[in-house]
Amino acid sequence: MAEERTVRGALIGCGFFAENQMQAWQQLQRDGKRVEIVALCDRDPQRLAHFQTLFGIEATFTDANAMFEAFAGGGADGKDSDLDFVDIATTTQAHAALVPLAADHGVDIICQKPFAGSLETARQLIEHCKTRGVTLGIHENFRWQQAVRSTIEALRDGAIGQPFFGRISYRNGFDVYRAQPYLAEVERFIIEDLGIHVLDIARALFGEVDRLGCEIARVNPAINGEDVATMMLHHDTGVTAVVDCSYATRLADDPFPQSLIEIDGKRGSLRLRQDFTLEIHAIEGGCEIRDVRPESPAWSEAPWRPIQQSVLAFQRDWLGAQRQGRSVETRGEDNFNTLALVEAAYRAAAIHQTVVPERWER
Repeated sequence: MAEERTVRGALIGCGFFAENQMQAWQQLQRDGKRVEIVALCDRDPQRLAHFQTLFGIEATFTDANAMFEAFAGGGADGKDSDLDFVDIATTTQAHAALVPLAADHGVDIICQKPFAGSLETARQLIEHCKTRGVTLGIHENFRWQQAVRSTIEALRDGAIGQPFFGRISYRNGFDVYRAQPYLAEVERFIIEDLGIHVLDIARALFGEVDRLGCEIARVNPAINGEDVATMMLHHDTGVTAVVDCSYATRLADDPFPQSLIEIDGKRGSLRLRQDFTLEIHAIEGGCEIRDVRPESPAWSEAPWRPIQQSVLAFQRDWLGAQRQGRSVETRGEDNFNTLALVEAAYRAAAIHQTVVPERWER
């Protein structure tokens, strides 16, 4: 059997969170998964130099087009580029140009969430990638947190039968603005930056949403956007779910960065607790307790371990999907429906009415 070819990628965007992506790619490389980041790109020379030193990548660029041109031609299997994929870890505004640029060079794409600033742009990016014959995966990692994933799998395995109610709660007082000060300036904050993850968990658990209501608040006077949001979702499956997010909740035992989950079903209930235990309550009585704490990578650190583990898990699954010729779970078409929930939530909050979200027509 021929040896598996090394998949070669480039990272665009060397900001705060991208360090986790680079750590995960190099972890996969050390684990023998035959993947390598061979180029870095960032418009800021200082950030670029920091990543070059930290991760030992020789090829660096301040212009994405120059990077793609440098790798053009000579790719394996007649590809247009010697790059197999690009991991776009920039802010959303840059995606509308970077995704088509990568697609035009025949390079498969991972794009940070939100992958588009509007649903119309999202449609255009999805269709452009289809036309160019490249895959578009969205870096949506919350559903890959080990505790959350264990809850999803328990529900899908029928542990409590058909669910009828759920709550996914992300409430803490973490100073998210210290490492990412731009978050204090944006007009749309917690739903677009954090709630998008929690809404995606709701979709992974309960399926598509046919209507949604939302109320928001700004508790911190030093920021521009909302830091509290409460959403009620009705899913096609009949499940009613509450998704609530807050960066203004003060607790002695702060759960950051965990999402806590409650699900009631016809044959029992699930409870994902702050101590990384998953309780499965049976209709006959009794409770099975599973330890679902994350298997943290060696490079992870508190309090980020659950998220850093999920980055590694997402990238491992993405790589497996590429090798096996299957779609990654959070491909563009799927994540369009998560992005649509974000847009619906803001509309619902503005008019104080239930909204029917748009949906990708498969």
